[in-house]
Formats: sequence, C-alpha cells, structure tokens
Amino acid sequence: MKNPPTYGVTSVDHALQLAVILQVEGDLTVSEAARRLGVARSSAHRLLSTLVYRDFAVQNEDRSYRAGPVLEIADKAQSNVGSLRAAALGPLRRLVDTLGETANLTIRTGRTVRFIASVESSQALRVGNREGMVFPAHQVSGGLVMLAALTDDELTALYANAPTDGSEERPDPAELRTELSAVRRSGTAVNLERSERGVVAIGRGVTDAIGATIAAVSVSMPSVRYSAGRVQEIVSALAVTAERISAELGDVIDGVRRSKAPG
Repeated sequence: MKNPPTYGVTSVDHALQLAVILQVEGDLTVSEAARRLGVARSSAHRLLSTLVYRDFAVQNEDRSYRAGPVLEIADKAQSNVGSLRAAALGPLRRLVDTLGETANLTIRTGRTVRFIASVESSQALRVGNREGMVFPAHQVSGGLVMLAALTDDELTALYANAPTDGSEERPDPAELRTELSAVRRSGTAVNLERSERGVVAIGRGVTDAIGATIAAVSVSMPSVRYSAGRVQEIVSALAVTAERISAELGDVIDGVRRSKAPG
C-alpha cells in the first residue's frame, strides 16, 4: 500500500514528474513543463536545467528538452505512450466532468502498471494526481483489468520468475485467478483501499483497433464517497470513456501517419 510522504518536497516531486514525462512521452518545452506542473516558467526552467546537469535530460537545438542518458528508452515506446496519452486526455476530462472524481489512464509493463495520464477532480476532498506513479498490477483496478486480458499460460509465465526474496509482493495465484475470472465476466475491476488507504478505484480496459487490451481507464475517489449505489453510474461512464479513447487513439495514429507520409 502506497501512502504519500508526510513531509513531501515539492521541488523534488516536480523534478520526478518531469523526468517521467520526458521518459515516456518524449520532447518537452519549458512552457509545456510549466503548464503541466502548474508553476512559473522560471521554475520549470530551473528544474529542467537541473535534470540536464544530472544527465536526466538533454537540451535540443530548438531549446526543447528530451530524455537524457539516464532515462533514454526506445523511440517507439515514447511514441506509443505519447499517442495514447494524447488520445486519453479529452475523454478523461469529460469523465471527470461527469462523475466529479479523479480519472486516470494506466499501462502495464510486466507485473507493474504506470499511470501515464491523470485528471484531478475539482472537489476539495479528492484523490490527487497519480501521473507517473507505479504500482504492482494486482493491487490496482487498471492492473487487474489488464491482467484479466491475459491467458492462463501468459499469467503463469508472468509470475513464474517473480522474485521470492521479499523485494516484490507476490499475489496468491489461486486468489488472483479467481479475482481475474470475476473481472473478465464483468469487464471491470474494483480496488477497495488495496493500494492506498482511504482510496477506492474502479477500472475498465481500453482496446486498440483489433480488440487487444492496451491500457485501462479508471476513476479514483475518497472511500467516504464510494457506495454500491454509484457503481452502475461509474461503470457506464467508464465504458463510454474507454470507447472514446479507443476512437481518439485511432485518429491520433492516423494523423501521425499522414504527417509522416512523403509529399
């Protein structure tokens, strides 16, 4: 279970958020960094300069920034995640407007999931921005949805090489399979304070053009606002949002292809 630090250091948190954005999305300008963090351009510039100094970022000739040697990952992965995030932001905002709760998009990498987009609720009591955070897949609603998309053989292989030294929490195989069977039947997963105390989340899968589950959309809320009576409303809104993200993703990918076409 993750809990925010009692004494968080805002500048450190901002620097880490920028590092994640550079790693999973690609190039970033000072203006965009300032907007994403909600800080002044001068503050964003200092943060990016520090990342450059520590080799977490490199400044391009056009004065934008890209991932440095410490963070470099394949261009293809950056492009895919960037396209998925771009497709999700609009639908996530509409989901927040509909439900009044924080909305998120997650992707799975092995046995973990990463939050690649998060739109906060405007309510005073709300779940905060989760963008960039990483959790064990079996602990969060989006992770359970994506694990449920695997075959039994794929699931067995995924956890076969999990460390046994206590460095990584291992789910009980029988319990996990039972839970995933229920997720497959309903199409949604519920996280009742499993990953964070006082937080409840409900998630649903996002599919690509061929029907493969490539991500998960979820809403997170304080447990005091969760009730069984809200579930149907939330599930219906998630279904609409997942379809919108899939449609937007197709449009984003088509736009990228057209922009790269010769002539």
